[in-house]
Amino acid sequence: MVEMSDLPAREAMEFDVVIVGAGPSGLAAAIRLKEISPDISVVVVEKGSEVGAHILSGAVIDPVGLDRLLPDWREDADRPLKTPVTQDKFYLLGHSGGVRLPNFLMPPLMNNHGNFVGSLANVCRYLAVKAEALGVEIYPGFAASELLFGDKGEVVGIATGDMGVGRDGKPKDSFTRGMELRGKYTLLAEGARGSLSKQVIARFALAEGREPQKYGIGLKEIWQVDPARHQPGLVQHSFGWPLTSDTGGGSFLYHMEDNQVVVGFVVHLNYKNPTLSPFDEFQRFKTHPFVRETFVGGKRLAYGARALTEGGLQSTPKLVFPGGALIGCAAGFMNVPRIKGSHNAILSGIEAAEALAKALAEGRGGDELSAYENGWRHGPIGADLNKVRNVKPLWSKLGTWIGIPLGGIDMWTNTLFGKSLFGTLKHGKPDYATLKPLSQVTPIVYPKPDGAISFDRLSSVFLSNTNHEEDQPIHLKLADPNIPVAKNLPLYGEPARLYCPAGVYEVLYGDEVKKADPRFVINAQNCVHCKTCDIKDPAQNITWTTPEGGGGPNYPNM
Repeated sequence: MVEMSDLPAREAMEFDVVIVGAGPSGLAAAIRLKEISPDISVVVVEKGSEVGAHILSGAVIDPVGLDRLLPDWREDADRPLKTPVTQDKFYLLGHSGGVRLPNFLMPPLMNNHGNFVGSLANVCRYLAVKAEALGVEIYPGFAASELLFGDKGEVVGIATGDMGVGRDGKPKDSFTRGMELRGKYTLLAEGARGSLSKQVIARFALAEGREPQKYGIGLKEIWQVDPARHQPGLVQHSFGWPLTSDTGGGSFLYHMEDNQVVVGFVVHLNYKNPTLSPFDEFQRFKTHPFVRETFVGGKRLAYGARALTEGGLQSTPKLVFPGGALIGCAAGFMNVPRIKGSHNAILSGIEAAEALAKALAEGRGGDELSAYENGWRHGPIGADLNKVRNVKPLWSKLGTWIGIPLGGIDMWTNTLFGKSLFGTLKHGKPDYATLKPLSQVTPIVYPKPDGAISFDRLSSVFLSNTNHEEDQPIHLKLADPNIPVAKNLPLYGEPARLYCPAGVYEVLYGDEVKKADPRFVINAQNCVHCKTCDIKDPAQNITWTTPEGGGGPNYPNM
């Protein structure tokens, strides 16, 4: 059998620009580059089986990015956004009721009128068609697994992962060598907690002097509901129950076209109780009287989960490094109170592309795109994030009942006067360092799912169409295999089995009655690529790496 060390060198292809990730930022950058200069060669590599397969977002989409990128998109018969927001409701929920918050109390930036309810995956598919029409090469089903470096330490491209490697690490009969995609510049558009983005941030110390990046986990379902319960264009947000005051998060309920309703739930990953399960909080939320009635008699069509970047302005790393840049959610451009990031993702792709095109026209390559780094804070992205910079730290430090009202006041003063009463607050601890030991918390006991409104993990993962080639190396790497049982289990109850929304991690016992002989099991086949384990593991013992290209969820229109 051929050993990995005996493999031939990878074939290489040369481009002007290599883009990792066919999300809104990566595709926007590709389109803008070709608009500026059709002669620029651009390749986009996407680990999902098709464009959109790994895209998950709410989504109420602010069209400002699309309007700038493709001003005539509304005239297209195949436009991806067709349902404008018609109603905008905000609720504070208690256990069995709630209070609607008057819209006039909301800062203007929270107004969703003028936005669209739709599928970000379908927006990306639309952008991919536009990009390919301009001559962009898009390679779905290929995971960018490795950064390539030049003689001066600059990034010179990426390598896609080998295919057909067995669980034992040896090539199978189906083995195919990965390829090198080399470019004068490489844009990382991987989304939140991308594996290559994580590497360049560490290698080039891009987070030095910044606050720790903060994250949330977003869980989402799409339902087909009774037409009598459907209100096209209705947008409903809430916070409060079932989360406690010291646990940040909230919900969304969006009515799309074709009697479809999107329901989602976000839990901030700086939560403290290790027995909290974001998935079960989401299922419990759907049983609230203000929510349940929408889904009675309906059918659940899709499920998925994804980490969100929530640190905002304070946590945005330096975005450029020798040979490339971070764009979109890899850069951390989500606006937390609006639960929106796709507009800034598109804008960042445009701004990076314009800096890139200028650099290429000057004959440059492999250096830092200083124009992009210096420009975004003074443009629409910086203005958007600046107004909300204190909402997340106020919420985290003071809890829901005090932090949310103060965050609202802070957004108002930033909007009206361009100033904050608080200056710019710090976030403090990274999310992995916030858990309390089991001995200091009250364990949360969740009700069993009813199979009509609330469901279990495995039936949910089935709806995500998740699939991985089973005979491949496990892509969830443990730095120390002993830590889950020796440290995390006695101290925290091994929280991986709860924070994972897909049932990837389990603790099994040789003697279930006595809870003896525990062992930690990784069901990598279930992974929906949310990256929560890479973020929240208290020992920082789990590293998410790319599995074979094309593996993971296959979201139809999330």
